[in-house]
Amino acid sequence: MANVTMKEMLDAGVHFGHQTQRWNPKMKPFVYTSRSGIHIIDLQKSVGFAKKAAEFVKSVAAKGGRMIFVGTKKQAVEPVTEAAQRCGQFYVTKRWLGGMLTNFTTIKESIHRLKKIRQMKEKGDLDYFSKKERARIEKEAQRLSDYLEGILDMKEMPACLFVVDINKEHIAVAEARKLGIPVVAIVDTNTDPELVDYPIPGNDDAIRSIKLFANMVADSYLEGAKLWEEELKKMAEQPQKEEKDAEEKESTSSPESASGPAVVKMSKGRKLVAAGTADEVEIAMELEQKESEETPETTESE
Repeated sequence: MANVTMKEMLDAGVHFGHQTQRWNPKMKPFVYTSRSGIHIIDLQKSVGFAKKAAEFVKSVAAKGGRMIFVGTKKQAVEPVTEAAQRCGQFYVTKRWLGGMLTNFTTIKESIHRLKKIRQMKEKGDLDYFSKKERARIEKEAQRLSDYLEGILDMKEMPACLFVVDINKEHIAVAEARKLGIPVVAIVDTNTDPELVDYPIPGNDDAIRSIKLFANMVADSYLEGAKLWEEELKKMAEQPQKEEKDAEEKESTSSPESASGPAVVKMSKGRKLVAAGTADEVEIAMELEQKESEETPETTESE
């Protein structure tokens, strides 16, 4: 299990919260104390909640689910992108477009448009446009690429979201809640932890803190993905095994075996004869019986 230790959290500065006057009272259970006007987060609780979040992400991956990493603040772009690409998941680091989940049909049209422009560029079809039109199309492609690059291959709703700074990404959190999609998020002292399903109390502004939790989520997903691959392998081998068992059963239950033809028992004379020759044997026995009856008569007449 991809767990994060308290020492790693201390080294990454996870325990530093926001200024005391900017806090959210709902974060009180996760605040240990305040120092120099800054809240200090209780890392013992952070360790426990991080473990729960890691277990959930692993269970999602073990069922074949996909997830989106969301972090658009400047210090979150690089660690979020690296973690998402390492585990092969989707990510949004430019800006969360309104309706990216609730209006996914429109988003898919934009993705299709971006792919079409790239295809035209590869084939050289843009050369047939005027200079002004070509510049407009390239500008459109760049804008779409900035917003949609991380979700180009997304064809259905994700199983969960990992969010950095739920105050900044409030639209993403609201859409996920509306659709019933679980949210794993780093919650700082100025946020409402009740808005997410799996909160991780910690610093959502420090690069090292963001990188620590993003890598934890990525590692947990990779562990679950291995279990999913093993499950798929078993499912693929199951039909072959059943077919092989059926063939073996059929060969063992065949009527003709190496010991020869089946044997039937005759009522007359109590002889054992081969199957298929019972009628001939019965006729021969009747003829023998008739001859034996005629023999005494000829003896008496003499």
